[in-house]
Formats: sequence, C-alpha cells, structure tokens
Amino acid sequence: MPKKRGNNEGTIYRRPNGLWCAQITLGRDEMGKLKRMTFYGKTRQEVSEKINKALTSYSAGILVEPSQITLGNWLNTWLFEYKKNSLRPSTLQSYEYLIRYHINPALGHYKLKELRSEHIQLCYNEKLKEGLSPKTIRNLHNVINAALKQAVKNNLITRNVTETTSLPKYKKKEIKVLTLEEQDKFIKALEGERLKAAFILALSTGLRQGELLALTWDNIDFKEGTLTVKKSLKRVKNFDKSIKKNTVLIFQEPKTSSGIRIVPIPPSVIEELKEHRKAQLQEKLKAGEVYEDNNLVFASELGRPIEHSHLLRVFYRITEKANIDINFHALRHTYATRLLETNEHPKVVQEILGHKDITTTLNIYSHVMPEVKKAAAMKINHLFEIDKKNKKSN
Repeated sequence: MPKKRGNNEGTIYRRPNGLWCAQITLGRDEMGKLKRMTFYGKTRQEVSEKINKALTSYSAGILVEPSQITLGNWLNTWLFEYKKNSLRPSTLQSYEYLIRYHINPALGHYKLKELRSEHIQLCYNEKLKEGLSPKTIRNLHNVINAALKQAVKNNLITRNVTETTSLPKYKKKEIKVLTLEEQDKFIKALEGERLKAAFILALSTGLRQGELLALTWDNIDFKEGTLTVKKSLKRVKNFDKSIKKNTVLIFQEPKTSSGIRIVPIPPSVIEELKEHRKAQLQEKLKAGEVYEDNNLVFASELGRPIEHSHLLRVFYRITEKANIDINFHALRHTYATRLLETNEHPKVVQEILGHKDITTTLNIYSHVMPEVKKAAAMKINHLFEIDKKNKKSN
C-alpha cells in the first residue's frame, strides 16, 4: 500500500527504473499557466528533502526556476556540488579555469533550455581561430558535455546538445628525447648544482616534476635500490574560503592507481642520493631552529617544499649551459627510450612510468633512436638477401 505523502510533498512515487519521483506546483506564470517542478532521487527521503528545499527557497523568493537557469549558473552548480569531492584539486582548478575564462564568456549567458548545438559549435570554431589549441578545445568540450549530462539526469533539459558537435583534430606534440651525446652534456652541466641529484633522479627514473618534489626519505629504500611514488606536489587555486590565500601548495595522490608504483634506482644514483642527503643534513645543522623538517628528499635550504617554478628556473639554466633545447618532460621520455633501447618489455616500461594505458608507452616506440632501428633491420637482413639466394640457386 502506498505510503501517505507528507505536507507539501506532492505525489512521490517509484518509477519502473527504481528512481523515486515527484512533481509540485509553484503558483502560475505570467500567462496563467501552472509552474511545475519535478524532482528525482534514489530514495523517497531524498526526493522529499529536495522538495522541502525548493519550497523553502520559493517562500524566501530565491528559487531559480529550471527554465531560467543559465549555462553559467549550472556549470558552477555542477562543478562545486556534483564534481568537487570526486576531483583532484589540480583537476578542479583546471575545470574552473576553463569555465571562467573560456566557456562562460562565450556561452554562460544562454539559458539551458535555449542552448543549441550550433551555439557550442560556433564557440569551438571561434576559439580555434583565436589560437586555442585543438586539445584545449577538446577539454572545453569534455567539461560542457559532462555538465549537460548531469543536467539531463536532473531533468533540467531533455537532451545533451554537445553530442552533435564536431571537434577539431589535433596532433600530439612530437616527443623530444635526448640523444646519448646530449644526455652526457646534460649530466656534465649538473656539476656544482645544489639540485644535481634531483635531475639525475628524474633522468634515471622518469619521475614527473610533482612526483619528484613530493618524494620523502621514507619513500626511498636504499637497501633494495627502489623508490615508491605515492603522491605529487602542486600549487593550486584555493577554493576553501576559510583559508585567506589565493593559492595553496598541496600533496595529492596520483590521478590513477597506476601512478602509485615502485621504481628501481640505478646503483650509481643511489650513491648520488646518499651524498645529497649528507649535504642536506649539513644545511639543516646550519639553519638550526628555523629549519622546517618535512622529510622531503628535495627541499629548500630551510627544508621547505620546492616550487615547480624554482625547479624549472634551475633546469633551464642547466640546459642553456649544456646548449640543449628541451623541456623537463623530455627527461621522462628519455628514460623511457633508454629502457626500450635495451629491449625492455613495454609492459614493464608502462608499470615503471605509471602509464594508465600501454598505448602511451607504445607511442614512445616511434621515437626510439635511429641506430636502434637500423640494428633491428640488420637482425633480419639475412632473410631478405634475395640476390644472394638467387645466385646460389642458379
């Protein structure tokens, strides 16, 4: 027997798909038509709470009717009420940036019910003309698409209009890898650098910047010759109003479970780390009470976390000294390439680098050094020596 509904609840009932549903009437519009709102939930209680919240807002004169919700309003609601708790801080920052600087200025004023596929397509086309990369436009699309999917679930719109848009093709940037000669020049240019061990470790393990800067001494097993990647350091926009700072430095977990991994360290690099630790202990003694011991492998002279910007300033000073034009990520690609050059199995390389998809690892194959490709051809050369075989048969 159906449960009796509470006051002002409307009729709450269970749909065949298992969801609970209810519709309430909130007066009439300017044309005299009844204004209705529909609510959905996984439980009867959830629907009841949504109704009570809407009635309270309506009584206070602050309820925004679904027909009046703009894309800008909805993106803000979607990001901070539906997605915030499931996103890494860096991803939240990225989404908020795309919404604030690219999506809302172009599309934020459209009411959800008035938004059309052509509006979004025109936005993509204009952004492309303005010089935005195809990859960034795809990121814009992913945000709008996800937000509108949720809007469909919430019965704010009947369909997701991003489904009929066309996205620009994009080529992945060519992977830059150090030649063996450039690698030697880079290592020689590290002599005398305070953070020499950091760059040596990056080159010999393929760690990302954030992973390198988040390493603590307990992550390194000197006996086994390994390190464990558990987190990453990043400065992100602060969304916590209780903290009066525009940005905060945070340690966050890897994006995927594959990012948490154990990485082997070459014996010579283990020795380099031991020397680095001795130097760090001397800095700690020299600084005295002002030293902040965060147990970081790579820290400032006062023990504080090193900012990405500082690491990159030092890095580009070194590459300029070595007369090499590369970015920091090239060290990671170089490490992967060296492994593949030694015929290491791609699956092993994938696990060491923490790639979620082995396709990412296999893409590096196309950038393996020319000498290795020639060597591969020579290995099967005897199978194609047609002239010699023909002469023997004659």
